[in-house]
Amino acid sequence: MNTLFSRRKLLAAGAIGTVATAAAAAHAAEEHTMSQVSVTSVSVTSRTIPVEHIRIASARPFAEVRRKLEDSVPKLDPSIAEALARGDQKRAQDYDENGPKLSIFLAREHGALLQIAGGKRSAVQYEIGNPLTATKMARHRLPAGLYAPLRVVLFEDEQGRGIFEYDKPSSFFGQFGDERVTEVGRYLDATLEAALRHAAD
Repeated sequence: MNTLFSRRKLLAAGAIGTVATAAAAAHAAEEHTMSQVSVTSVSVTSRTIPVEHIRIASARPFAEVRRKLEDSVPKLDPSIAEALARGDQKRAQDYDENGPKLSIFLAREHGALLQIAGGKRSAVQYEIGNPLTATKMARHRLPAGLYAPLRVVLFEDEQGRGIFEYDKPSSFFGQFGDERVTEVGRYLDATLEAALRHAAD
């Protein structure tokens, strides 16, 4: 009787073990499948594009060049972005016809950060652009938003003179292979260069 009972216990334990092993195997297979899905659902591509870098050197002191730039290129009016987000066609048309060609979205004091490296320097990174101009590109190629607004750095050289550096807009907007976007890039080439030359002159 005891022997029979022991054999039944062993059989039951074996059955439980088999079920547990099967469950563990199923769980492992499920995790493996989920891992495969998470890996294969992401696609990463890479390509190299040519970018033209521009340098505009002024004979004037950094502070004077900065003042002229900020006097001639106004700070962005936040209400225009709000109007565009509302789909206000009348305000957009008025801004296109009468508003500034370029505005300063943001100015970052990069030179001040160098205090940690032993001494503050004169260097400012600007975000410059036009929200309406940006929509003329993004409506055709959304990734063009990567470059809007444009970035420009103004820094002081060893002689204290102001130097602008930036990447030519049409050279990176051209990567999208859409003439409608590249055309806006060429417009920005001329508009941005004119604004920076005016400040440097």
